[in-house]
Amino acid sequence: MLQKVLIVLYYWPPAGGPGVQRWLKFAKYLPEFGIEPIIYAPKNPNYPIVDESLLKEIPTNIKIVKQPIFEPYGFAKIFSKNKTETISSGIIQKKKKQSFLEKMLLFIRGNFFVPDARKFWVKPSVKFLRDFIQKEGIETVITTGPPHSLHLIGLQLKQELGIKWITDFRDPWTTIGYHQELKLTQKNKKKHIALEKEVLQQADTVLVTSFTTHKEFSAKTNKPVVTITNGFDGAIAKADVKLDEKFTISHIGSLLSKRNPTVLWKVLSDLCNDNEAFKKALHIQLIGKVSEEVLNDLATSFLKNNFEYLGYLNHSKINSYQESSQVLLLVEIDSDITQGIVPGKLFEYLKSNRPILALGPQNWDVGVILKSVERETYFLHDDYEDLKKRILSYFNLYLENRLEVKTTSISTYHREALTSQLASILKEK
Repeated sequence: MLQKVLIVLYYWPPAGGPGVQRWLKFAKYLPEFGIEPIIYAPKNPNYPIVDESLLKEIPTNIKIVKQPIFEPYGFAKIFSKNKTETISSGIIQKKKKQSFLEKMLLFIRGNFFVPDARKFWVKPSVKFLRDFIQKEGIETVITTGPPHSLHLIGLQLKQELGIKWITDFRDPWTTIGYHQELKLTQKNKKKHIALEKEVLQQADTVLVTSFTTHKEFSAKTNKPVVTITNGFDGAIAKADVKLDEKFTISHIGSLLSKRNPTVLWKVLSDLCNDNEAFKKALHIQLIGKVSEEVLNDLATSFLKNNFEYLGYLNHSKINSYQESSQVLLLVEIDSDITQGIVPGKLFEYLKSNRPILALGPQNWDVGVILKSVERETYFLHDDYEDLKKRILSYFNLYLENRLEVKTTSISTYHREALTSQLASILKEK
């Protein structure tokens, strides 16, 4: 008999974006370790990104239980469908560029829906799952967030049924960057902190995806905190993949306003200005959700003829772009509170076997991971000279048809290996 584990989540195919990948892959490999995952997901979610191709990746014979969810985004769309969808996908403009409508929507989102807009799913889910868990003989429940309101489902089930409860934080809660953008009142800031504290202290085990969040949560609870990073699935790209003829620098994923790598645009502009061959060869490729501010910066700069915005592409199509790019770009906001943000695409980039040009904050966890596989380190957002040297080095190797990477084994970050870590925790008594 396989050990049954209930996984309570919001993002599940056809949801697109990075949030869906972690538990989709855990669910794929858990049966290999004697564990049967049962998925509990919303029946009628309001996903900001939809990727129908991910439906093909759902494991066969997996039990999926869905229940209706009420989300207030429908009402918000009465004011502005475009602004509502932009905010819900995480793209928030800088304060000085926000319209009155954007400020109002952010205030409502932050203060009327604590901890988040999926809070209305908590009560009906607990009511349904109370009986379902007992009927199925489930002993362990996992809740994964964001949205962090899902942890309140686990909290109540723990209190009522005494089941083993594991919380999984794909991102931090109260220290996540966008919390500062939600115009929270002091009362609601305290409410978030209180809810986070209760979840951390009541859970049997707390899972996190980064070393910085591990340190943060270990100081807030005496319960075990375990780091299981995100990872990649499938085979590592072969060395003989046909590369782009252009000197392509590709960014895949969300490129928010605060992630805008202005130092990189400056370096690339200056190199184009100084080097005609570089200007002719350079091709900046943006795939995913990109803020208007980033697109405007490029469209009005010296690089306006060197960039292409492809929008959001299905996950099934991304691999070919990653593997054929000359260089892959990874960017995080330059702030102390983003040190623990490790984008899931980092591991997809590693799998693609291409050079990674990364820019982020001081003491970024990404640096630890790059070092663990003997990759070149990342740059700070003011490292103009070093960044310029690295790009020129890549370009010269590209001209010689020798731009490649030598990486030590990245098998530690394969989804199957990571699932083995998770299975060990689930089997603990």
